[in-house]
Amino acid sequence: MIGRADLDILLSDRERINTELKTTIDAPTEKPWGVLIERVEVKDVALPDTMKRSMSRQAEAERERRARVIAADGEFQASERPAEAAQAMAATPGALQLRLLQTVVDVAAEKNSTLVMPFPVELLRYFDKVTNTGSEQRAELPGLELTGAGR
Repeated sequence: MIGRADLDILLSDRERINTELKTTIDAPTEKPWGVLIERVEVKDVALPDTMKRSMSRQAEAERERRARVIAADGEFQASERPAEAAQAMAATPGALQLRLLQTVVDVAAEKNSTLVMPFPVELLRYFDKVTNTGSEQRAELPGLELTGAGR
């Protein structure tokens, strides 16, 4: 009876196992000999070493599976945050510049000797507008072409 039961049921639902054992033992003894079994209780189950090793491997595999699920969920949540931040920065033009300045402060705190900063194109467009107010001349900047649509 115990050998047919799953280990999970054996550990969690002992009352049902006890009832089934009582029925199985009581049926052949009651009629011929008049012996009535009142109570059967499973107190301890001795498992073979091979079964213990098998259960240990199964429990380890289950723990590993749960760890992978938790890690994957964490990676998914971590990937959502930068996407949300990028959308927020795209909606607010000044946010990207503030983030750039925060990055500069972080890099400067590391005492690096050289810091290369990108030159904002918006600043070039501003200077182009200021220097060419009312005229169709464009500032000739090497490596940069300013189009009419971007003005």
